Amino acid sequence: MSSAPGGCRSGLDPRYYMLCDKKAAWGIVLEALAAVGAVTSVAFVIALLVLICKVQDSNRRKMLPTQFLFLLGVLGIFGLTFAFIIKLDGGTGPTRFFLFGILFALCFSCLLVHAFNLTKLVRGRQPLSMLAMLGLALGFSLVQDIIALEYVVLTMNRTNVNIFSELPPPRRNEDFVMLLIYVLFLMALTFLMASFTFRGSFTGWKRHGAHIYLTTLLSIAIWVAWITLLMVPTPGTQWDDTILGSALVANGWVFLLAYIAPELQLLTRQRNPMDYPVEDAFCKPQLMKQSYGVENRAYSQEGVTQGTEETGDTLYAPYSTHFQMQNRNSQKDFSIPRAQTRVSPYSDYEGRKDVS
Repeated sequence: MSSAPGGCRSGLDPRYYMLCDKKAAWGIVLEALAAVGAVTSVAFVIALLVLICKVQDSNRRKMLPTQFLFLLGVLGIFGLTFAFIIKLDGGTGPTRFFLFGILFALCFSCLLVHAFNLTKLVRGRQPLSMLAMLGLALGFSLVQDIIALEYVVLTMNRTNVNIFSELPPPRRNEDFVMLLIYVLFLMALTFLMASFTFRGSFTGWKRHGAHIYLTTLLSIAIWVAWITLLMVPTPGTQWDDTILGSALVANGWVFLLAYIAPELQLLTRQRNPMDYPVEDAFCKPQLMKQSYGVENRAYSQEGVTQGTEETGDTLYAPYSTHFQMQNRNSQKDFSIPRAQTRVSPYSDYEGRKDVS
């Protein structure tokens, strides 16, 4: 049995050597960065819970469940880094192939839904509801779950968990990249949708779109770099775990610093009326026109015509109200009656006759 490297205690399982080997310092560095990133993600979750009652803008409040889901994905990314620091075996192999794409699909699905909602807000349209955004984010990420589950089950032939460590490194790397095609599609779609957030009349939402745009742009750069290094034979297969672990940590910190941290700063800002249409009337009709109903004659053009022919003095005001104004002739005398003297029928009854 070989002795433990410097920094590791004696009797430690050899597959954990990279966590403490001072000669291979990359493992210790990635371990520290991943641990700090995980703690920071938990701190951001707590901060969102604390600030949720201080959010004044209802449309920012609607994004909180999706952002919570996003932070859970980032927390999982930092945790998955340890599976790439530990030696590839029957335990870490299925974990790597199954969770890598699922966690990134979850994060990019949340960014995609946020960007799509911003394209509606920046144009003054009715935004998505809270449940709709959460459902869309879970729905987009579910596709990668199905893909990863089918691949892992078919590759392991249901029971052979050691197949991933037994595969030749070039074949293993090709399968790993092919398994992430849907994640690449989500990333490209998110980048395209984020670019659409810069076109609109309500500029207050464009800053949110800039956060998503920058986050996706940096993520694309990281993914192009690690896929290129993984597929070319120059660095050597001994650096495969280092490349993938570094990509996880780098992308996780991009998610926190380029998206979550700026969003927290804007979360408690006072609602700006300039970010919405007049009176926040998303459902207010833009063009008022005359209604031609059959059952309500007051709003019918036919009723207006017939009323004119019958009365001859109907006044119609087309730009004011649709109720008709008519000049009616007074038929009754509404003057106050005055007291009058009446002649008594007994005034001439005196028991005598008039002498002519």
